[in-house]
Order: sequence, then structure tokens, then C-alpha cells
Amino acid sequence: MAEAKSRRYHYFESRISRGFVSLYTGRTVMTIASGLVGVFLPIFLYQLFDQSFTKVALFFLVSSLVYVVLLLFSASKLNKIGFRRALQISVLLGASFYGLFYFVTPENYARLIPIALALLVGFRFLFWIPYHVDFIKFTDRKDRGKEVSLLIATKDILVAGMPLVAGFIASYFGFDILFGLTFVVWLLAGVSFMTLPRTKEKFRWSPRETTRQLFSKERRSVVLSFFAQGIETAIGVAVWPVFIFVILNGNLFEVGLYSTLVILFSGLLQLLVGKKIDGSSIASRRTMKVGSLFYALGWIFKIFVATALHIFVIGVFHNIARIFTNTPFETEIYNLAADQGHYVDEFTVLYEIALNLGRILALGIFIVMALFIPIQWTFIIGAIASLALNLIWLGQSRTALRPRI
Repeated sequence: MAEAKSRRYHYFESRISRGFVSLYTGRTVMTIASGLVGVFLPIFLYQLFDQSFTKVALFFLVSSLVYVVLLLFSASKLNKIGFRRALQISVLLGASFYGLFYFVTPENYARLIPIALALLVGFRFLFWIPYHVDFIKFTDRKDRGKEVSLLIATKDILVAGMPLVAGFIASYFGFDILFGLTFVVWLLAGVSFMTLPRTKEKFRWSPRETTRQLFSKERRSVVLSFFAQGIETAIGVAVWPVFIFVILNGNLFEVGLYSTLVILFSGLLQLLVGKKIDGSSIASRRTMKVGSLFYALGWIFKIFVATALHIFVIGVFHNIARIFTNTPFETEIYNLAADQGHYVDEFTVLYEIALNLGRILALGIFIVMALFIPIQWTFIIGAIASLALNLIWLGQSRTALRPRI
């Protein structure tokens, strides 16, 4: 791995690497772009599919399923591409994914949606493994919690106004202009990844070995926690945006307004959490334990949301609880992956597969449940997953927190 220059900032204990700066900048630009459409893509699909929640969930389910298959059988292809080049190509695929929706209409979506799925899966395959591995390589354990918090806080603060802007654009100019703007902004992220130092990691496992490791007894608790995280995140991506759209009677501007207010009120707290958990695994576990309990409650509260005020109050509560859950969990994942030495990319593949298997299961359950009951009752699955993540990860962390591969 090339030596990376570093810079010192008072928030951090040590110098941060040039590689982290490149990753941070690229992710920030991508976050701004995705912030424009994040809450609105499921809503766009919901309207495109004639208000069929089942088809929206199926879209995300298929993307995760194909992604898992691709990881299982083609992860070694990243060796030939190289991580830096993979990240650069992924930016083009991600931008093309959003740009394609500029042309999607109810008359032609049957032809274009499969192309959109291919672009989305291609982006995820080329982006997430290299990004996670490089993040681990370019960060230090004693500052990793703060660096994770900096990324999340930057996202929350910079994109706080994005849903409001997006809601205005979608309401007065249409979704096609919104997707076109997202396409342009997304492309700018590629500039940062061009300055990324090279890393030398090589994926070594066959599909059979990857499967064996995924279901091995010594990694069971860790893999199940990733699985539970995937179940929970599927709800936030595919269900909650459509639900608030329905509650607000299809008012896109109000969807953006309340999404902005929720993000704004919870963003600044993120940096404090990161500073608290660095250097203390006990503090990290305690923070996560309390946070996951309140996060589970937040999903239960969301079942009974009926007004715009409920969306704001419960949304703020849930976002704050999410901070106390996700920050220590994501930091521990990166620390755990860093402990794997040259198997860091293999471990990251296990993480991505388990995470997306959880999403596939959750979305499958949602599709069935939506046929019989209102979609808000699927939030109870999120509550169960949040509690399961707490019990599995924290309950066995002393014996299985850092299994060597």
C-alpha cells in the first residue's frame, strides 16, 4: 500500500491519512447527491408502480438478491479491476442509475427498470467492498469511532436541507429534473476517488469457502448480527418513506420538509457519540445497548404515526436512538474487520452477504404482510431486529467479537 500523507486535526487523537480524506470527500459528495433522492426514490417507484408497495419491495429485494449472488461467485473479479479503479467505475454506474430515471415513465418502465437494477447492482458490487476495505486501511483504531461519526454527522448536517430542496423540485418541476440534478452531482464524487492511494488486497476464497465461512459456528453471532442489521435497514429504505408519503396525503414538499427537520435536529449529536466511544469497548457496548433498546421502541412508536407532528417528534426520537446504536456498531465492525489482517476483504464480503440476506428476508416478509395488513405493522419486524442485534452482538461479544479467519 502506498504511503499516504496525513493531516492533524484537534478532534482526532492522531493524524488522519490522505486516503481517509479522499474517501471522506467522495462519500460526502455522493451523500449530497443521494440526499436529494434518498427518501423520494421509493416514493417515485410507488407512484410508478401504480401505488403498489409489493412492487417497490420487490425492486429492492431483487437488487439485494442479485448482489449477493454476484458477491458469492464474482468477488475475486475485484482483484483484476483493483479497488481504486472499482470505486471510480462505481461512480459512473451510480450516476447512470439515477440518470436513467430521468427517462423512466409509466409507459416504458418495464423495459428500463431491469437496466436500472443492473446499474444499481453493479454500483454496489464495485463500491462497497473496496470502500469498506480502504476505510479500514486508512483509519486508526483509536480514532475510528470519531471518523465514523464524522462521516455520519457530515451526512446529516450537509444533507439536512436536501429533502426540503428535493421536495420543492419534485413538487414544482417533477421527478425527472430531480434525477437529472442527482446525476450531475453524483459524478463529482469521482474526482475525489482519483486521488485515492492504491491498496494491495486480494480476495482468495472460492464460492464454496465463502459459504462455509458464512455459516461457520465460530462466526455465527457476528454474522447473525449483520443479518439482523440488514432486516432493520430494509424497513428504513423501502417502507418508511412510502408510509410518510401516504400519511402526508402525497404532498412531496411536506415529505421533504419533515425529513429535513428530523435530520437537522439529530445531526449535531453524532460527533459527541463518536468521541465518547473511541478507546473504550465498554463504553461502546453500553452506548449500543441503551441505543438499541430505544431504537426498537422507535419502530413501535412509528406504527401509531398518524399526523405530521408525529412524523417529526417520533422521527427525531428514532434518529437519536439510531445514532447511539449505529455509531458503536459500525465502529466495532470496522475494528473487527481490521483484526482480520490480509483477510479484511473476505470478512467484508461476509458482512455484505449477511447484511443483504437480512434485507432479502425482511422484504420477503413485508411483501407477504402487506397483502393482509397495513404496511406500518411491518415496523414491528424492525423492532425485533433491533433487539436481536443487541442480544446477539453484545451478548456474545466477549467470546466471539474478534474471530480470526
